Amino acid sequence: MGGLTGGDPSLLRRINSAVVLHALRATDCATLTEITRVTGLSRPTVEGVVEGLIEAGLVIEAAADEGTARRQGRPARRFRFRAEAGHLLGLEIGPHRVAALLSGLDGRVIGAQAKDVDESAPADERLERLRTAVAELLRRAGVARGSLRAVGAATPGIVEADGTVRLGTALPGWTGLRLGERLSRSFKCPVLVENDANAAAVAEHWKGAATESDDIVFVLAGLSPGAGALIGGRLHRGYGGAAGETGALHLLGRDVTPETLLSTTDQPLHPLDEQAVAKVFAEAREGDLRARAAVERYIQRLVHDVAAMALALDPELVVIGGWAAGLDDVLEPLRRELARYCLRPPKLALSLLGEAAVATGALRLALDHVEEQLFAVEGATARR
Repeated sequence: MGGLTGGDPSLLRRINSAVVLHALRATDCATLTEITRVTGLSRPTVEGVVEGLIEAGLVIEAAADEGTARRQGRPARRFRFRAEAGHLLGLEIGPHRVAALLSGLDGRVIGAQAKDVDESAPADERLERLRTAVAELLRRAGVARGSLRAVGAATPGIVEADGTVRLGTALPGWTGLRLGERLSRSFKCPVLVENDANAAAVAEHWKGAATESDDIVFVLAGLSPGAGALIGGRLHRGYGGAAGETGALHLLGRDVTPETLLSTTDQPLHPLDEQAVAKVFAEAREGDLRARAAVERYIQRLVHDVAAMALALDPELVVIGGWAAGLDDVLEPLRRELARYCLRPPKLALSLLGEAAVATGALRLALDHVEEQLFAVEGATARR
């Protein structure tokens, strides 16, 4: 906050603005009296802050509610947070599809768009498909590109702080790609890039199976297995952003790649995509012995991935996403096997967000960035 001091009136105004804005965003609308009661600020202070927020475009006076109007006199003025004052995007860039979610400043999704993409598509083609999906989404929602306040993007691979993909074996031409820089050419707002499993962990903690837990691991069982972890409610990326890269565990042994584990023949499963894997799972449910053996091998590999994360981090909860979330009764064999490996086996749950988890997490990252701006001095309130 630069050279501001505890007695600086501008700091006090910022604190009060953050407190009032936070109170308004937590409800549909509120009167000045209600805001005063919730915030503990004086009535004149609340009036001044609300007028300032109206001028900034973040608050608007709500229409009179006939149902709550008093029988005599004018009804009290009511105010609401303008979620439509800006918009956020959450992007997923995966092996077989790109997807985009659009929300207002409250994080409520108002539109979605997804497009299939070939797993062998070069980086330029994949990014062009993403740009097309975003353009269609904004046009359909009637949202101007200039209204975007932040964009979150999630993709497989080890992602550095500046949005460069240091290692990305799941997508052609991805290793070394300056993804953050490439995406920033399409937007005039901040762009935040994160690993897909990390983003999914954030999403499950926000809106999915982990809303009641702060120490969690999300296992993304997909083309490139990986995991994301939250410790004390905060994303744990590791020193270089490589935390949770359980896909590298196959290097410890031979013939344990997904292509080999899920094969029902003597050859690796190719192409390894969602359709091929779904077929193996369906055949296993129908009683095919080779398919059942393939699924059992895959579950055993999943157990090793989960056990590695559980032993290292001791999470309260492990959320299973990706292909494994579609397996019948996958949690019971996982519980049984983890009891053999872990000193304290974690709780297990299936993802509640499904294929939307990655894009939802990317959207939450964008929302976090905007909230840091809107409520930057909220922490100062608690210290005073």
